[in-house]
Amino acid sequence: MAADGVRAAGSGLGRRARPWGTICGTMVLAAAACGALSAAGALPALGGAYAALSLRLEHQLHTQAPAPPARIALGPHGRDIRFAGEIGEGAADRLAALLAAHPAVTRIHLTSEGGLVAEASAIGDLIAARGLSTYVPDYCVSACTLAFVRGTTRALVTDGRLGFHAPYDPGLFGQVVQADAAVERAAYVAAGVDPSFAAEALGVASDSLWIPDPARLVRARVATELVDTDRFPDSTLDDDPSLAGARAAVLRALPLLEALAGRDEILSALASGYLDGYRAGISEGEALDRLRARAARAIRQVLQGADAATWTELGGLVLRAMRQVGPDAGPEAGRDADPDACLAIGGTGDLLALQDVLSAPSLSPDRPPADAVRTLLARAARQAGPGGREAGPTPAARLPRDCAGLIAAYAEALARPGAGGAVRALASQGVRPAREAAALPR
Repeated sequence: MAADGVRAAGSGLGRRARPWGTICGTMVLAAAACGALSAAGALPALGGAYAALSLRLEHQLHTQAPAPPARIALGPHGRDIRFAGEIGEGAADRLAALLAAHPAVTRIHLTSEGGLVAEASAIGDLIAARGLSTYVPDYCVSACTLAFVRGTTRALVTDGRLGFHAPYDPGLFGQVVQADAAVERAAYVAAGVDPSFAAEALGVASDSLWIPDPARLVRARVATELVDTDRFPDSTLDDDPSLAGARAAVLRALPLLEALAGRDEILSALASGYLDGYRAGISEGEALDRLRARAARAIRQVLQGADAATWTELGGLVLRAMRQVGPDAGPEAGRDADPDACLAIGGTGDLLALQDVLSAPSLSPDRPPADAVRTLLARAARQAGPGGREAGPTPAARLPRDCAGLIAAYAEALARPGAGGAVRALASQGVRPAREAAALPR
């Protein structure tokens, strides 16, 4: 397969008809026939007739439950539609009804693992007839790509994924019977896709998946543009726009917050704010910026209840991270200097920035454990409130406000007996990078 992409096994999508699972053993006669055909290797050769038999038997035996229907909903402000989930029976009809009721829609967001080819093609026909733009905010693979390429413009988020393989017919025991891809190849080419790309994409085995590099997708005219996360309204909750869905999305975006599992009031407030932003139609980039700012404030409040020992250990991690991005950073540390990150970590006690630095690839031999920051935050969250902490020393009149000065100050503080109070004072001085202060809401 092409070098500019990724192949993954076992996609199980892009089917002409739904795979109906293994039915051998449910009927004595079928069991004998199944074993004989499988042993002889004759199943793929039966092609369409074999698939049709499988479907008829499934219709009578109901050997596999259907997948949950995709969520198809109107986005904020009524200008786009969100499609999230497997493309199953009736999806095109549901989309047609929603489009008919909302003539102002100009774009459809697609997040799908694929599904029925006929339904995906019908969705593509609706997209083309209405002149809609298509946008993939995360992934669109297998049959989903047949709908995506019908957009008048086709946007893919910068790190998004489009995945391809040949269509298939279902087997009686879960086998994948690769089908002729002439119809799908013609559909790609008619949509403007480079014919050589279409041939390569549909030459991928049906039980595998090819995810080309985004740049290749643009060159092949599959996507017309790559966009940043601030271009369109957020789609991260398209599959589950509930408070529980928002909470799960928050934890996916900022795994460090799992340390606050026992502080439900904090996680619920963060999830509620994230859901409000989604419903208001803000962009994914803005949503993440707001979430990080709110989470950083919540974490700082939790840390105010931490004891001196926790602050001392945290100070050691802060010093390591600042050195990784400070003035002396370079190839040997695995990172370039980043003054903004240094100030956020040392000047405001931003544990999210700290985790980002310590989680990045590094050549440092004294790299802390990956979960060290999470462990300390979880400890702070379990400790008593501010009444149980030691009072730190009164901060100096002029605390360091530059990265080199902060590194020296932390090193000096950690060398003292009872360093926790001094570290707390350093991390609470509120030095913020100018760019962050201008960009993030407070």
